[in-house]
Amino acid sequence: MLEPLSAAHCLEATPEVGFRRILRAGRHEDRTTCPLRPQADSVKTARDVTRRTLSAWGCPQIGDDATLVVSELVTNAVRYACHTARRYEDHPITLLLLRMSQHVLLAVSDPSDEAPTRRQPDFVSEHGRGLYIVDTYSKAWGWESLEEGGKAVWALFRAER
Repeated sequence: MLEPLSAAHCLEATPEVGFRRILRAGRHEDRTTCPLRPQADSVKTARDVTRRTLSAWGCPQIGDDATLVVSELVTNAVRYACHTARRYEDHPITLLLLRMSQHVLLAVSDPSDEAPTRRQPDFVSEHGRGLYIVDTYSKAWGWESLEEGGKAVWALFRAER
């Protein structure tokens, strides 16, 4: 079994470390989860939860970037949840926010096993910019298949107070 990492080490090694190990690095009291329905208004709910949580944690300065990223991740989760054979009740969409020292991890899990694929952004089209935005506004991001099925896509932010 791997030992938990320090928060500072998570930022340096995030792409190689993996989602589960990052989760073990945080303290439980600095965690917010929010189940979301596979419907369009879940994007607003996720943004609202993200802003409130960051404000409560004393790091509203990353609110604009984090809510933009969470909007993209939840939009994709809703889109792919509608096209998977898995039942939503067994594999719900879930928003997770985790504060680790001077970092905030946000993750969105969904029932789809389809890997997120970064494409060259088409700024005229409505699609194809999501992971470009995630990559641009976060310090690091990645995704991981979940043992129970589905995946989690995560992004890490630096949140100095």
